[in-house]
Amino acid sequence: MNLFEIEFFNNAVLYWLYALAIFTFSLLAIRVIKGIVHRRVVKIAAKTSNDIDDLIAEMIGKIHFGLLVLFSLYFGSLILELPVSLKTIMNKLIVVGFLLQGAIWGTGLIQFWVERYKKKRLAEDAASVTTFTALGFVLRLILWSVFLLLILDNLGVDITALVAGLGVGGIAVALAVQNILGDLFASLSIVLDKPFVIGDFIIVDNYLGSVEHIGLKTTRLRSLTGEQLVMSNSDLLKSRIRNFKRMYERRVLFTLGVTYQTSLENIRQIPAMIKEIVESQENVRFDRAHFKEYGNFSLNFEVVYWVKSPDYNTYMDIQQAINLQIFKQFEENSIEFAYPTQTLFVSKVDESQNSPAD
Repeated sequence: MNLFEIEFFNNAVLYWLYALAIFTFSLLAIRVIKGIVHRRVVKIAAKTSNDIDDLIAEMIGKIHFGLLVLFSLYFGSLILELPVSLKTIMNKLIVVGFLLQGAIWGTGLIQFWVERYKKKRLAEDAASVTTFTALGFVLRLILWSVFLLLILDNLGVDITALVAGLGVGGIAVALAVQNILGDLFASLSIVLDKPFVIGDFIIVDNYLGSVEHIGLKTTRLRSLTGEQLVMSNSDLLKSRIRNFKRMYERRVLFTLGVTYQTSLENIRQIPAMIKEIVESQENVRFDRAHFKEYGNFSLNFEVVYWVKSPDYNTYMDIQQAINLQIFKQFEENSIEFAYPTQTLFVSKVDESQNSPAD
C-alpha cells in the first residue's frame, strides 16, 4: 500500500505522519528547552539577592502547556495543504493562546508585586498589606477583563456594543457605590502617600488618637480616653492631619509671672537664672527667656526651649524638673510668684463735712 496514494483531507497519509512526527518532536523539544532554561535560571536566582531573576524564573515556569501544544500544531501543519478556513482558525487559536499567556504573565507580575510588598511591609504595616492585596485583586480583574475583550474581538465577536454596555453599566455601578469607591481610592492614597501609618499619634480636627487599623473603607484610632474612633478614609484626606509621631523635636513655650514688688536687680537676673536651669537638663536646647510684658497683676516672663525627643513623658519630666528648680531658685532669692490680686484703697471721710447745715 502506497502511503502517497492514500489521501486524507487533500493530503497524503504520509504527510500526515510527517506532520504528527514534527508536532511530537516540536512539543518534546520545546518542553525540554523550557525545562533546562527554567532550572538554570532558578539556580542563578538562588545565588543572588535581587528579585529580578526570581521573577524571570517564575515567568518561564508559567509558560502554559497549551501554548506549547499550539506552537507544535502550527509547526506540524506547515507541511500540509490545509483549507483557508482551517488556517484562519489555526492563526486565531495562536493569537488566543498568546493573549491567554499574556494574561497569565500579567497575573504573575501583579502577584509577584503584591507578595514582594507583603514581605517588606507585613511586620510594620499590616493594614497596608491588606489594602495592597485588595488592589492586586482589582488589577487582576481589570487585566482579565481587557484580555477577554481582546480574545472575543479576535474570534470575530463584535465587542462595540459589549464595551458600550459595560461602560453604561460601569457608570451606573460607580454612581451607586461612589462613596465606597471614594473610600477605596482614599485608602490607596493613604497607603501610597503615607500621611500616617499604624502606630502614629494623629489629631484630625478635634479628634486625636493612635492609628490602630487602616482598612479599605475606614481608619480606626484609639483615643486617649480608651474608646475607638472610626473615620472614613475620604473624610480623613479632606481634613488637616497633625502627625505627632513624625515630630523629631518638641518646642516648649511657657510663661511665669512675678509680683510688681520684685526688685529691678532680680528682674534682670531672672532670664539668666532660667537659662541656666533649662540648660542643666539633658536632651534640651535652650532658645530664649525674656521679660515680656507688664500684666494686670504680674511682671510676665516668656521662656522657649526645645526637647530633643518627641516623647510626651520625656517632655513632662523635663518641664517638671525645670519648674522645681525655678521654684527653688526663686525661694532662695526671695522672688515671689504673682497671683491674681486686687488692691483696695480705703479713705476716711470727715463726717463733719457731710453733716447737714444748721
